[in-house]
Amino acid sequence: MKPGRASQTALRVAIRRAAHQLVDLPPVLDDPIALPLLGNGYKRDLERAMHRVARDFRGFMAARTRYVEDRLAYAVANGIVQYVILGAGLDTFAYRNPFPTLRVFEVDFPATQAWKQRKLAEAGIAVPDGLTFVPLDLEHKQLAEGLAEAGFDSGMPAFFSWVGIVPYLTIDGFRATLATVGGLPHGTGIVFDTVDAPDTLTPPRRKIFDGLSKRLAAAGEPLRLFLSPRELEHELRRAGFDRTEQVGIEQLNELYFRNRADGLRLSPSGVGTLVCAWV
Repeated sequence: MKPGRASQTALRVAIRRAAHQLVDLPPVLDDPIALPLLGNGYKRDLERAMHRVARDFRGFMAARTRYVEDRLAYAVANGIVQYVILGAGLDTFAYRNPFPTLRVFEVDFPATQAWKQRKLAEAGIAVPDGLTFVPLDLEHKQLAEGLAEAGFDSGMPAFFSWVGIVPYLTIDGFRATLATVGGLPHGTGIVFDTVDAPDTLTPPRRKIFDGLSKRLAAAGEPLRLFLSPRELEHELRRAGFDRTEQVGIEQLNELYFRNRADGLRLSPSGVGTLVCAWV
């Protein structure tokens, strides 16, 4: 990754989230920060993301974030006061946080975080008092160490968002982070997403997967980790989680896309799953 540059994946997610605010009304995820944070220079990208053929990606990015934030609200209602966003990219939650007691930790590669901080300054978006940036290169420092240095209290439960990250990891990297979170006190929760193994997909879904995989590889961010539902359950139990939920496209449609006047729904050809787990 080049110094001072966000990953291409983080940028694409932000563009789709911003486009969702413009054309899918009412939005599944109401995010008034998405467009100001993105800033200028992305007109053509936004136009592409607003096109009808891009609706499925827009909808999934919005639903994924909405699902995380709904589970976070549940965690806060049950006493959680620490929220960690792993691979935060251009996530906007901290700048529209409705929970005054919640402390937010944004963890990301230093170059991506520096780029985001410049974008925030250019947009005139103030950094809230309850937010702590945690620039972290996991090749040089462990997650637990980086969080501790930032003031995270490992003696208290916390909620973690880890979306858009797991499919790019090695199995060892996945297990290391899962073990760190799973070792925290009872009540700790995490949400992440996975990509289904290519050989388990139907022909239409495999075609979508192959196209996505090629684009990501060309951007220097290849998909590497594929876990079946049974393998996921095993990994979660092994890491210390005792309550788990795996949510596919049908469940997301039922949660967030029922009875929409514009007909927006996620395509059944989606190739991923959202996972929520609790210690």
